[in-house]
Amino acid sequence: MDVHIPNRGTVSIHHVILDFNGTLAVDGVVEDSTVQLVQTLCKQYRVILATADTFGTAGPFAEQLGVEWQRVQTGEDKKAIVQSLGGAVAAIGNGANDVPMFRAADLAIAVLGSEGLDVRAMKEADVVASSIGRALELLVYPQRLVATLRG
Repeated sequence: MDVHIPNRGTVSIHHVILDFNGTLAVDGVVEDSTVQLVQTLCKQYRVILATADTFGTAGPFAEQLGVEWQRVQTGEDKKAIVQSLGGAVAAIGNGANDVPMFRAADLAIAVLGSEGLDVRAMKEADVVASSIGRALELLVYPQRLVATLRG
């Protein structure tokens, strides 16, 4: 996706890195409506889950949807994933360990979900979404990004 944002420039996104627990999943479980949005994203972007997999559900979820996932231990591990992609990366998360990933990404979307939102992550984000569904919809319907980010 290439989207022109007035007074900001063009943002190119080809990869989406998703924090899993606390962002995409709550207590290791992903809601059906979120699954559908991830499936839609997979048609447009390379989707990668970045997770410590606290509940042991990321692997089965990724396999079910046919998306990549990488086990991480720290925020620096998430940052390394973003850097390995060479650009055009959107990162979605909610926690302190998402801050390095947000700093490295071309577009950072923080999610205020049931686990809350780390203030440092919020400060590093380009956009704060009220739910994971709303965050994913920003990438499905990029004109929403234009409306939010235009200068």
